[in-house]
Amino acid sequence: MIEVKNLHKRFGNLEVLQGIDMKVKKGETVVIIGPSGSGKTTLLRCLNLLEIPTAGEITLGNRHLVFTESVKIKEQDIIALRKQTGMVFQNYNLFPHMTAAENIMEGQVTVLGRSRDAARKRALELLRKVGLENRAEMYPHQLSGGQQQRVGIARAMAMDPDVILFDEPTSALDPELVGEVLKVMKELAAEGMTMVVVTHEMNFAREAADKVIFIDGGRIVEEGPPEQIFENTQHERTMQFLSKITNI
Repeated sequence: MIEVKNLHKRFGNLEVLQGIDMKVKKGETVVIIGPSGSGKTTLLRCLNLLEIPTAGEITLGNRHLVFTESVKIKEQDIIALRKQTGMVFQNYNLFPHMTAAENIMEGQVTVLGRSRDAARKRALELLRKVGLENRAEMYPHQLSGGQQQRVGIARAMAMDPDVILFDEPTSALDPELVGEVLKVMKELAAEGMTMVVVTHEMNFAREAADKVIFIDGGRIVEEGPPEQIFENTQHERTMQFLSKITNI
């Protein structure tokens, strides 16, 4: 589904990603953890080309792109790869002048070319799925943070992506609202949606991940199933990180 080879990303003289190799199988939930500034979000943004890698390769489905500093990636290749991904952001990024339903309809109409009737039908189906069928005509300012994030997840799903990328989807939420978003994400994982999740929610990583990747300093330090990372890690840096945020 996704394969990343020797991926580098540099901002000026700062090399944020220093040779990332990773694979995500179809139907897997891969959770990326690590300290702030380790490159987690940059890696996620490189996967759908919100950031263009400095060097390396990305394969997503039948799309294979090679990045070098001397060759600019074509716009049509960027658009084609993005059509295979959905993105859920930290801060919701909903259009404030559109209702919940309209936010979910917009990409379907403008990018996928669906009729407004078909897009609305799909939007209402997805709002029902995330438990917000009675909020379809509300605007973002009328919704709680957790509700806005669930609309964001429905919007990503509406594009029928091969994979959904989550960038710390609960970090902007009040603690009591985190659970409602994680519940939706766990349901998606159980249904076999391919997901790559950057998060600080270690319980979600334990319960929903097929694989956990620990990144530090722009490199993958350790990866494996949750039980290996959380209960039997052999790497001192992983142990040090987890000891600060869990009861390990």
